[in-house]
Amino acid sequence: MSRFLKTLLIAGLLASPAAAGKLNLGRAALPAEVAAWNIDVRPDGQGLPAGSGSVIDGEELFTDQCAACHGDFGEAVGRWPALAGGHDTLAEERPVKTIGSYWPYLSTAYDYIFRAMPYGDAQSLTPDEVYQLVAYILYLNDAVDEDFILNKENFTSIALPNTGSFRLDDRDNTEYPAFSRGVCMTDCKPSVQITGRAIKDTASNTESE
Repeated sequence: MSRFLKTLLIAGLLASPAAAGKLNLGRAALPAEVAAWNIDVRPDGQGLPAGSGSVIDGEELFTDQCAACHGDFGEAVGRWPALAGGHDTLAEERPVKTIGSYWPYLSTAYDYIFRAMPYGDAQSLTPDEVYQLVAYILYLNDAVDEDFILNKENFTSIALPNTGSFRLDDRDNTEYPAFSRGVCMTDCKPSVQITGRAIKDTASNTESE
């Protein structure tokens, strides 16, 4: 057994509840520690903190904290992602997937900003500041007026344009039964012809046909 696998095995055994009791390892997480990790926000609004933020305040905060990467109007700078625009581009060869054109739920924007932004200083924003930024991003996507104030109470009333294009994952009820049936062995091709082979490009160390 490799040293890596031995390490994983030992770590798994030590982390088990039985080992914790016998070896006196670990302790129950404190409420404050659980709360620090329990910051996800769901589409139905569960997990949203109290607070509010206006488009006006969000514009100033966005300029200070976000525009260097995402542009003053969410148009993106360099290879950083755009946050606005892209309407009616999803059927094109190079769709522009933004909060306004693609994302199904506004909660994803709040959750991601609160959890991971700004880049390099994640979780430094207060709930009110996140509400401000989400309100301004909605404004950039023509979803609200400039005097709009976003808060916990009206958050779930905001419907993004592409919400109806998403559906729940039902592969266990549709695809799995279809691909679990017996293999059909009738009316098969008389022979199989190989039409191409992968070859190794020694110059770039890649494979191509």
